[in-house]
Parts: sequence; C-alpha cells; structure tokens
Amino acid sequence: MSLQERIASASFKTVGAKQTKKAINNGKVQVVFVARDAEARVTDPLIKLCKEKGLEIVYVDTMKELGEACKIDVGAATAGIATE
Repeated sequence: MSLQERIASASFKTVGAKQTKKAINNGKVQVVFVARDAEARVTDPLIKLCKEKGLEIVYVDTMKELGEACKIDVGAATAGIATE
C-alpha cells in the first residue's frame, strides 16, 4: 500500500507535530509518519514519544511528499493515523 493510500484509508488522521503529539497523548494514533528533512527540534520529541508508547514510526523522504500524501498545499513534518 502506498503512502497516499495508507493515509487516505485511515479512519483518523493528524497533520503536523502539535496535532500529532496531542493525538498520541490521547491514544488516538497507532502510526506516525516523520519527514526525514524536517527539523530535528520538531521531530525528535515526537520520535521519543512514539518509542515510549510503542508506536510504529514510518519515515518519509521529504516534507513535501508527506504534505502531498496528507492532501495539503505545504510540507508536513509529521502526520499520524489510526489504523482501526
């Protein structure tokens, strides 16, 4: 399944570090996508949180690619989905 299909088929989706962090803390996210070219100060705390919570992390090459997959006009550092 492609990145776009995986995000599009999700029952719940977040875009951006703040929204994704909030959803992780509320137990709403099972998979987190992280753009490799995003600033570490934005992504590192989320990666640490995902590891603490045992969540799957999927790395995407660019913020642009992740933004397009989320159907937004700008790049995205992170996104999260619920698989149920």
